[in-house]
Amino acid sequence: QVRLVESGGGLVQTGGSLRLSCAASGRTFRSYGMGWFRQVPGKEREPVAAFRSSGIITYYADSVKGRFTISRDNAKNTVYLQMNSLKPEDTVVYYCAARRADYASRYQYDYWGQGTQVTVSS
Repeated sequence: QVRLVESGGGLVQTGGSLRLSCAASGRTFRSYGMGWFRQVPGKEREPVAAFRSSGIITYYADSVKGRFTISRDNAKNTVYLQMNSLKPEDTVVYYCAARRADYASRYQYDYWGQGTQVTVSS
């Protein structure tokens, strides 16, 4: 079992930056694929950025390319999402997720955090 706890969300002005953190429990953290998702109310949760279990970054959503960066610190069992040049449309709840294998589906994950709200004011 893996427990994920996100932090770092909050209110920021357009053009500002935030860094989200996802602290994971479990000794096998480094073997998991990790991802960040976001969800607009009433819509499907969408992937934002993701790592393979090897640590290779495999995905950035087109809407965040060049602005967001995913990274991980295996020594701290933590995954980060650095978000720069934030826009009002980035205002959503962000979720951290972990998976035991590199499933074919970009959406298939085994564990989810509780989410952290990001609000970008115009």
